[in-house]
Amino acid sequence: MAVKFIAFYLTDSAAILSDALESIINVVAAGFALGSIIIAAKRPDPDHPYGHGKVEYFSAGFEGALIVLAALGIFYAAWPRLLHPQAIPRLENGLLLILSAALMNLVLGMVLVMVGRRTKSIVLIADGKHVLTDVYTTVGVVLGLVGVYFTGWNWLDGAVAILVGLNILFTGARLVHQAAAGLMDKSDPELLEEICRVIADNRRPMWIDIHQLRARRAGARVFIDFHLILPRDLSLEAGHAEVKQLEKILNQHFEGTADILIHADPCMDPECPICGHEPCDQRRADTSMQPLWRTDTLTCNGPHKTPDQSDEPGK
Repeated sequence: MAVKFIAFYLTDSAAILSDALESIINVVAAGFALGSIIIAAKRPDPDHPYGHGKVEYFSAGFEGALIVLAALGIFYAAWPRLLHPQAIPRLENGLLLILSAALMNLVLGMVLVMVGRRTKSIVLIADGKHVLTDVYTTVGVVLGLVGVYFTGWNWLDGAVAILVGLNILFTGARLVHQAAAGLMDKSDPELLEEICRVIADNRRPMWIDIHQLRARRAGARVFIDFHLILPRDLSLEAGHAEVKQLEKILNQHFEGTADILIHADPCMDPECPICGHEPCDQRRADTSMQPLWRTDTLTCNGPHKTPDQSDEPGK
């Protein structure tokens, strides 16, 4: 960040100023990211029984808002330079300085994104992408100023700054949108697909059907709940063992970061055609099909129906 402000001091370039302002936001956002990660890592307590993971969405939203404000500041500084171009002094020195800053940010951004994906931290991923955006911004600034150097078109300085502002404006708006989606528990198709795949790959005959699957992330933790239909001739102890087995499979897949709630339902006569549990003295029909367990089927509000079953209530 300091390197870029030195470059701005030497050149008085609006484009370099826009790049430096974004770097300020990076530093401030990194501080909030660190704080939110520390809070999110706290164990659940009586006041926060679901943990503290959602603080990461607040941090990501705040970072997005800061980026939007930085974009507005860039527009304010760049517009006069576009209308009234002026020569840029010591341009070569400024270019060398911001190129060195871009290289350092490239390494930092890649490390943050890599660690964030490994730890499932939305804050680290957001911060890393923000730093990488800073690199792309710097590259754009360099290309624009190289154009000024070879053509003498000084208006490119203001034009490049405005383009930088537009770029980070969209980045900030996207972060705010993602944070709002997380706070409002928006459905995560990739997470649901992952859960469905794990359940389907470990399917057992006792697990007749699954419905009302819901899942969300909060920081590094995953919250999962669904209904599991079990044979009604099972004892309470045996049914509980099946539920615990499914919980164990999911917890192993998510490496102990999953909070799982499974509601066990006893089977009804309409489920006989999709049930593979044998022997069963409660069976009223032979098994004729095995329902496909996909995201669209496991998230539905009721059990599956065989083709010959009507849509009458209770069927």
